[in-house]
Amino acid sequence: MPRVACMAPVLVWLAVACGTVGAARLYATGTAALERGDTARAIADLERAAELAPEASEIQNHLGLAYQDSGRDLAALRAFERAAELNCENAAARENLAAARARQGSSP
Repeated sequence: MPRVACMAPVLVWLAVACGTVGAARLYATGTAALERGDTARAIADLERAAELAPEASEIQNHLGLAYQDSGRDLAALRAFERAAELNCENAAARENLAAARARQGSSP
């Protein structure tokens, strides 16, 4: 399953397209926390980033991964759905959504 991809281009996009460096910073710290297994910190940072940049598919996808790692499967499913809705070309979000739906027994 896709996990965390290279963040550099995304950080630039977030800072410019979303108009907030704060969201990009929180995305970076939340993703780093996710990578080291600190799901509580990841969720806190990524939820705040999602508040600041609600149209950022990448934030929603990583938030879904953090929820999934913490056992919050329904929240993960919803975050993956949101990520895929925001950007239908986000392949990682689509794959994560399909896997989450399969775990939930939902249809694609």
